[in-house]
Amino acid sequence: MGLPVRKSKVDAPPPACPLTEILTLLRGAWAPNVIWYLSAEPRRFGELRHDIPRISARVLSARLRELESRGLVTRRVLDSSPPSAEYALTGLGREMLPAIHALASVGQKLLSQRDATPAGKMKLTARGK
Repeated sequence: MGLPVRKSKVDAPPPACPLTEILTLLRGAWAPNVIWYLSAEPRRFGELRHDIPRISARVLSARLRELESRGLVTRRVLDSSPPSAEYALTGLGREMLPAIHALASVGQKLLSQRDATPAGKMKLTARGK
């Protein structure tokens, strides 16, 4: 027999979870990377492709459209031949930067720890070992 479920003592749930709202804005593969590379200055599509070499043109185009529709990125058409567009962060997009920098910092620490661990001393996590 399982334990009985206790009733929550919280008066009322929040109208929406703030963390869920933020993560919804950042969802999609490569979205944080695109924001990261737009943090210093506006960039054109080709420049972003150069900045993020592993992203395909199709995915980058989709991510830029999504970020623009969420209000994180603006698109400005340049009067050039051939026609080109420049992407920049909006105020809301800039507000995301401290969170992205914090996540990158933790990721860097995790990578450093993984690289510092000798291969022979890795902990086994499988059952019975």
